Amino acid sequence: MEKIDIKSLPLSGLEELFAAWGEPSFRAGQVYAWLHQKQALRFEEMSNLSKALREKLEQNCFITELTVRRKLVSQIDGTIKYLYQLPDGETVESVLMQYKHGDSLCISTQVGCRMGCNFCASTLLGLARNLTPAEMLEEVYLAGRDSGRRVSSLVLMGIGEPLDNYDNVLTFLRLLSSEQGMNLSLRHVSLSTCGLVPRIYDLMAEKLQLTLSISLHAPDNETRDKTMPVNRKYPVEELIEACRAYFKETGRRISFEYALIQGVNDSEDCAEKLAKLLSGLPCHVNLIPVNSVTERGYRKSSPLQIKKFIAVLERRHINTTVRRELGADINAACGQLRRADKGGTREC
Repeated sequence: MEKIDIKSLPLSGLEELFAAWGEPSFRAGQVYAWLHQKQALRFEEMSNLSKALREKLEQNCFITELTVRRKLVSQIDGTIKYLYQLPDGETVESVLMQYKHGDSLCISTQVGCRMGCNFCASTLLGLARNLTPAEMLEEVYLAGRDSGRRVSSLVLMGIGEPLDNYDNVLTFLRLLSSEQGMNLSLRHVSLSTCGLVPRIYDLMAEKLQLTLSISLHAPDNETRDKTMPVNRKYPVEELIEACRAYFKETGRRISFEYALIQGVNDSEDCAEKLAKLLSGLPCHVNLIPVNSVTERGYRKSSPLQIKKFIAVLERRHINTTVRRELGADINAACGQLRRADKGGTREC
């Protein structure tokens, strides 16, 4: 008999399970609190349950547990990069970053990625599998337990494409924001997608009040086709139309991630095209100096070129910032540590 992944069950799912076992419904709430508030990793820890019930849980269910395989701490800014080992031996990364407003955790949603963006290290090993809701939750819980720091905001921007693991991610978000659990407001959660347009509409219908972050990285189809294969299926125009619909339905401002690649998408002409593309859409552009990846040959834009790019956007009244580079001394960009662990080439 296959055991039940109990940490991935919502409270209603636990109540159904306990009802089927002939247990009172309040037991479900007790177990849920042990899993998501006290973060118990063993059924034997659940001291307010009878011994018989703890044994039944042990026989029929399992509690997902991750372990820290590697941990790197930046001496520059305190950023912590984790390589987590999953129960089946696979690995994913999370990065805990310190800001003035609190600690933010960037988590992975898949083991690897199949999107094929050719400036990204995460996709070089392909997609192994999706993460379960419990595995994503444990990325958050373990970072807090290990660091002793409170995770006050979350970014789904690590390894994997969140909307390619849609159902599990949606369950994870509901568990994360549950009042009986961690109770993290989804207004403090940002979900990054490379542009799976149908799933953006699905997410829009949920009205979750999270921040939708679009990995755009190019202002036109010609450039985006070369760097992001997803654009060949969902062109820029369709993606931006979906973003406008998302804002209209949810009232949540869209964030656009734009990795500046020297000689590819960092010209003033590209900036003009980007400003025109986003005209009239309440949004924020987050410029990212691209991470150097040996196999790709891409390099960061020069500081002067970045200033010129920003100047164009500001003239066109596009809200713009440059992402602060954190953990530079520990290669904090996602995908690098996992590849090194698997024997891949280390990035510059």
